[in-house]
Amino acid sequence: MRVFAIGDVHLSFATDNKSMDVFGSRWEAHTKRLKEAWQDTVCSDDLVLIPGDISWAMYLDDAKADLAFLDSLNGTKVLLRGNHDYWWSSYTKVKESLPNSIIAVQNNVVRFGDIAVGGTRGWTSPECAGFSQADDRKIYEREKMRLELSLSKMTADSINIVMLHYPPFSEKGQPTEFVDIIEHRPISHVVYGHLHGSAHRSAFTGVRNGISYELVSADYLNFMPKRIL
Repeated sequence: MRVFAIGDVHLSFATDNKSMDVFGSRWEAHTKRLKEAWQDTVCSDDLVLIPGDISWAMYLDDAKADLAFLDSLNGTKVLLRGNHDYWWSSYTKVKESLPNSIIAVQNNVVRFGDIAVGGTRGWTSPECAGFSQADDRKIYEREKMRLELSLSKMTADSINIVMLHYPPFSEKGQPTEFVDIIEHRPISHVVYGHLHGSAHRSAFTGVRNGISYELVSADYLNFMPKRIL
């Protein structure tokens, strides 16, 4: 089994007014390009991690068309909630509604043989521009607790992969407290998304203290899932 990752696919099969073309030519026909690249790259026994911003739908029923699209693609998919996934309200309801090839992660860990995948959405950090003590601090602290909870279930005898939606580094490359939490656990890989366009240039990718960090936003990868393992 190989492990791939691609985030921020921003599907909208049931939301006609959310075409991604308005964000530039890079997004033209992106679902068609995503499907072609995915099917050419991923096999049925592979694992694909999707760290957030999956669907523009506001409600779970409206997201089902987007989930059906992902279900039609090769491999087992592991989803994490992003900041635009408003349809993802209750983890229990989402879990019960997912097709067989899709698994949700929310503050927990899922295992595939010797591979363990966990994580949480994350949030804007104090090191990042625009952080607001009034608006962001409470969510930020809650997401740190959720990451601690998820990673506490990982053991040293597994290949441990962390999914985040928000980057664990600031736009200046400063590690946030999410990095501190990760580095105190036996983690080998971290995948994250959220960043688009010019923000790609400031994203941290590479190895830090033995842990590999990968930005996997779909437009950054030109809509081709990136092989992680």
